Amino acid sequence: MSVGPEAPEPRWAVPPVGGWTADDLDTLPNLPPHTELIDGSLVFVSPQTVFHERAIDYLKWQLQSFAPADLEVFREFTIDVDFQNRPEPDVVVVRADAVESLRQTRFSAESVLLAVEVVSDESVTRDRETKPVKYARARIPHYWRVENQGGRAVVYVFELEPATGAYTSTGIFHDRMKVATPFPVDLDLNAIVARRRAAQE
Repeated sequence: MSVGPEAPEPRWAVPPVGGWTADDLDTLPNLPPHTELIDGSLVFVSPQTVFHERAIDYLKWQLQSFAPADLEVFREFTIDVDFQNRPEPDVVVVRADAVESLRQTRFSAESVLLAVEVVSDESVTRDRETKPVKYARARIPHYWRVENQGGRAVVYVFELEPATGAYTSTGIFHDRMKVATPFPVDLDLNAIVARRRAAQE
């Protein structure tokens, strides 16, 4: 009986001394979609849940409908925090003048008004601890963290405190989210999971 050739082992990119840089993210071959750069290391995303997908879709389109004309809203788009950090917020609000080309792959942190992260099981530490610190150091004025708590969407809202350069909590929202900054928004958070809950009943 002949034995077929062994499958080749996967070839992983070997980081250079000091780690990858933000520019490398555009040139490294065969990266999975939505790869992020955190502290010079590549971070790959796990398969996404229904909650994660629905939360991103809902927030993206709702924020777009509320945003003034000089702002644009994108989903899963990387931002340059520094040369070794290029995270990809799940939803990001940027100044419209930051959009310079249809072939653009990232925005500068200076152009970002709001970063939103929808927490997954594998991203809890990054979204609760790592990313907020980096976003605050990059002077991004607003950060929202969205979590699934028992089948309900909960949004934790943070604003940059100028004196300390750190985020301070400005609210925790369970069913309805009504805020005045970075622009007036009124959201029905139950809409994120309504169809999912109906399907389970």
